[in-house]
Amino acid sequence: MTTEVLRYTAFSDDPAGGNPAGVVLDASGLDDSAMLRIAAELGYSETAFLTGPPQGLDGPPGRAFTLRFFSPKAEISFCGHATVAASVALAERIGPGELVFATPAGTVPVSVSDTGGGLRAVLTSVEPHTEEIAGADLAEALAALDWPAADLDPALPPRIAFAGARHLVLGAATRERLADLAYDFARLEALMQRLDLTTVQLVHRAGPDTFHVRDPFPVGGVVEDPATGAAAAAFGAYARELGLVPEEAVLTLHQGEDMGRPGVLTVELRPGDPRVRVGGAGVRIPA
Repeated sequence: MTTEVLRYTAFSDDPAGGNPAGVVLDASGLDDSAMLRIAAELGYSETAFLTGPPQGLDGPPGRAFTLRFFSPKAEISFCGHATVAASVALAERIGPGELVFATPAGTVPVSVSDTGGGLRAVLTSVEPHTEEIAGADLAEALAALDWPAADLDPALPPRIAFAGARHLVLGAATRERLADLAYDFARLEALMQRLDLTTVQLVHRAGPDTFHVRDPFPVGGVVEDPATGAAAAAFGAYARELGLVPEEAVLTLHQGEDMGRPGVLTVELRPGDPRVRVGGAGVRIPA
């Protein structure tokens, strides 16, 4: 049996920008080892695998699915960019509209719209939360990154944030600090494995609602993720919980510029709803 693996980029309308993901629209014949092998052979930070919905998943007929994510090294509980990629791939085949995915992290609704210039997907995260990081663990993270503590932005306190996956949020005091990323892969991976982190989200605040971000991803087997929807959702929850932005806000995150794959992620916070919405464009990568 030949499995068709589609290639899409998320958070950009340019195939050369954003974060590429593999998409398998029918993974019903694949076991876990086969999915991991496909993800490893493709080499993208994640590949999305779709199967039929579990019993009881509430969604539009024909528009509800089970969605799993594999990096080249392991299954991931939730991946935002691969969700966007899979949603755009589906919308090209069954039309824009509402989708519902059962993921390992929980139920994730997605709305796909045709902007006139292409397709755009907005996912709604599971309920997020944040937690403190121990001083020794923070010191180890900074040592692995080779960041002096003085390079942190005191207005962006270190926290672990969750919106489907766990991410360590660290604020960079300058754009130059963020741009200069050369870290100890094995050392950071070991810390992230111990703390069950998916990425480390490095953030520089460029304005009241504009941020530049980077995401080392050694636990996935890649040095850096070019555009990270799950981390963007976690960051939205972090920014709201710490009072860094209003309860109702739309944030713009720029990611991938330092890798030559620029992408834009929109993070929406709504009053009275703890969930975070993350949106962006998506487009197929030509074969």
